[in-house]
Amino acid sequence: MRYLSTRGGGAPLRFKDTILAGLARDGGLFLPEALPNVADRLTAWSQLAYPDLAFEIIRLFADDIPDAALRTIVDKSYATFRHPDVTPVVKVGPVHVLELFHGPTLAFKDVALQFLGNLFEYVLGETGGEMNIVAATSGDTGSAAIYGVRGRERIRIFVMHPHGRVSPVQERQMTTVLDANVCNLAVDGTFDDCQNIVKELFGDLSFRDTYALGAVNSINWARVLAQVVYYFYAAFRVREATGAERVRFTVPTGNFGDIFAGYVALKMGLPIDRLVLATNENDILSRYFNTGVYSLGAVAPTLSPSMDIQVASNFERYLYYLAGEDAAKLSRWMADFKAMGTLRPDRPPPPCIAAGRGDTASTLATIRAYWEAYGYLLDPHTAVGVSVGMHFLQDGVPMICLATAHPAKFGDAIRQATGLDLAHHPILDALAELPTRVQVVPARKEAVAAIVKATVEG
Repeated sequence: MRYLSTRGGGAPLRFKDTILAGLARDGGLFLPEALPNVADRLTAWSQLAYPDLAFEIIRLFADDIPDAALRTIVDKSYATFRHPDVTPVVKVGPVHVLELFHGPTLAFKDVALQFLGNLFEYVLGETGGEMNIVAATSGDTGSAAIYGVRGRERIRIFVMHPHGRVSPVQERQMTTVLDANVCNLAVDGTFDDCQNIVKELFGDLSFRDTYALGAVNSINWARVLAQVVYYFYAAFRVREATGAERVRFTVPTGNFGDIFAGYVALKMGLPIDRLVLATNENDILSRYFNTGVYSLGAVAPTLSPSMDIQVASNFERYLYYLAGEDAAKLSRWMADFKAMGTLRPDRPPPPCIAAGRGDTASTLATIRAYWEAYGYLLDPHTAVGVSVGMHFLQDGVPMICLATAHPAKFGDAIRQATGLDLAHHPILDALAELPTRVQVVPARKEAVAAIVKATVEG
């Protein structure tokens, strides 16, 4: 399997080189030359345990890693999860909830970042090299990435979060990790500022090469690939339970990575009837899928901070397919968007993706309704997905809602919705008494680059 940049530059790379590179040198994102069609394997795969299914899917894309080594990486990655099914599916009222929060940091990012941390360690062990990861987080990626690489040899990680714009629990999950290879940076700005700094650092090819930069954000293809697995796993479980042929998924999203993984699963032959994209008030993506116009707005702080994003990095991968895999056309689209802040692709969005917007009122109402009716707590991000997904229910087509975080990470939102102090988890409660380490920095590439340079050279 070889990988190409969405913008057409450079020679094709193999999987391991793609993972180490993170972002293509021309600023594009990596995608496989072709996606395998696995429709004829669905029956055989449907009864596999999660690690076995992950191995079968990932090996199609990572054919430069020996099967025995990949099997070890996969098994090690999912042994850290607290549920035997890794990503169990629970029937709650009219929907099926795909619980993605049973990993070390209680968020869906663990599914990919436990795998990526072990993958990095394997590849760097082969090459004898080092990696300095520069990451941006709107909440959950940071802690999941830190827990994926903390204490590992050959790897340092520099995580930027928007100062004061993540939940207190999310912040403490990051800043209470005091391992020597972890550096937490609170950026005076928004998540988009953090994300822009990552892209600017990777765009500075001399700095990137000198300091061996690596990426764990969903610009790294391995992040998307690992998330593809749970779409297959959930579809198999729900089809088995209901007898339905096709399923729908509703996905709360800000950076378009999680729903893009579902789009890849659909293109590989998984019988997905529709993907329902759900945004909060930061609705650039839902506006696009309903109007065909992708247009910047201001970032609004909400109860679902991990979705408080305007520029969705993985949207470029979707646009590449929309452009008919024409890298030159995609490059023109991205240049137009960078120049004007608005993009009107000359092709309409595909009907397989629907979209809606869940605001604060509907988020709180959904949390309250599901608690009162079913005794089930939704975190605010999941509640956005459920509230939007309820508008797309169809008889005979089960709706699977991705639960992206444990509700205990957002206790204030739960109290606001229910009037009760319900959202707790012993892992998170224990963070309250731990010491923290974080450095506040301005939203400038140069400030972060100086910290990376001083840390590596020191």
